[in-house]
Amino acid sequence: MRLVMLAAGGLSLIAGCAPKRPPGRRVLSDDDAGLLGAIADRIIPPDAWPGGRENGVVAFIDRQLDGPYRRFRGEYRRGLDAVTESCLGKYRKRFELLSAEEQNTLLGEMESGSLRDGGWKEGFSKRFFELVRSHAMQAYYGSPRHGGNPDYASYKMMGIDYPQVIGQNRYRP
Repeated sequence: MRLVMLAAGGLSLIAGCAPKRPPGRRVLSDDDAGLLGAIADRIIPPDAWPGGRENGVVAFIDRQLDGPYRRFRGEYRRGLDAVTESCLGKYRKRFELLSAEEQNTLLGEMESGSLRDGGWKEGFSKRFFELVRSHAMQAYYGSPRHGGNPDYASYKMMGIDYPQVIGQNRYRP
């Protein structure tokens, strides 16, 4: 049995056999993560507190796309590609390079469902925006154990303590 495990593990050393993922990420490429981070910062902009990107939205979504949100992988692929296509077609540059006003305009069009060209057929822009916004909020305000909200930043922002979970032996007598 050991020989079989060693042989199987050795396959990942052969070029082209292992999936090409950036270190620390499970599903998203560098480009996907950059785009998603820029979108997260428009949905939850940084101010005195961290914005969406800094507070782990990308890490949360990447982690969840490799687990419970696996069913959304196709929608993320299609949506991120459509955002890039729309930006290149309309502004001749990637979303990350647009001004904040241009980014807000595009996201507003997505949210209203008014984008219809390219990959945005059948109201997909509105559904995709709602999906990303929902996941961004879960990441930002959820428990760090799920991949987002490192150092409990949103809990500190709202002035609440870390919620105690039954069975963790963290209750004070």
